[in-house]
Amino acid sequence: MNHLKPIEILEATVNAGVGKANSSFKKLLILGILAGAYIAFAGAAAAMGTFNLVADPNTFGLGKILSGTIFAAGLVVVVLAGAELFTGNSLITLAVLEKKTTVTKMLRNWVIVYIANFIGSILITWMIFKIGLFSSGADLFGAITVKTAVAKVNISFVNGILSGIMCNWLVSLAVWMATGADSTIGKIFAIFFPIWMFVTCGFEHCIANMYAIPAGIFASSNATFVQLSGVTAEALANLSWAGMAVNNLIPVTIGNIIGGGFFVATMYWLGLKKS
Repeated sequence: MNHLKPIEILEATVNAGVGKANSSFKKLLILGILAGAYIAFAGAAAAMGTFNLVADPNTFGLGKILSGTIFAAGLVVVVLAGAELFTGNSLITLAVLEKKTTVTKMLRNWVIVYIANFIGSILITWMIFKIGLFSSGADLFGAITVKTAVAKVNISFVNGILSGIMCNWLVSLAVWMATGADSTIGKIFAIFFPIWMFVTCGFEHCIANMYAIPAGIFASSNATFVQLSGVTAEALANLSWAGMAVNNLIPVTIGNIIGGGFFVATMYWLGLKKS
């Protein structure tokens, strides 16, 4: 087989979207929990592998590059093992545009998968906290975990949307290209480079943040981590479950939907089907 042409990728994505929109609650819940767990594993591994680099301004860029190479494994597992990830499911928009499914069915999928992703992510985050992983590197890992989470809950609403758009533009492109690949290694490479770019740039991914921010909330219960992080009391005040939802997840989720649903799904539909 040859790599699918763009119009063939579109058709395959439409068909996949129809299947996702018609999936049972049980299937979406279970596969959504798995996807959330896989992304949390990737987030934890990327953070663990780079915390000492990102802590130093002189090696910050190198840390982000390495983080991207590690984190990409999360979406590779989601795609190859089979799981339901909210951000990738923004491509169901194509099935709606083709009138193969309805907006109601698409929204049903998004809500179930979003909640399931959160459950899976929180499960892994809690277990990582309980085994004491944040104490690694003489507590520096915990400090960077707190600092990262605090930065995310203090992002402006507009910047959250814009960063979310750019993030899921790349994530959805990864899924789009993987759909067209005809081999396992081809799918891995198709996924790797867009994810590498988004993580290196530090764009905001709502499901990845379901690990990063709760990890910071859990870690902030340790006074040593907070002290080492160097964050101000004012900034730390937003590091809460409410702060996570209002200051990060809402704007970032909106941006992620636009990035995948419009800049990938709708733009390719307009370019390939309506030209």
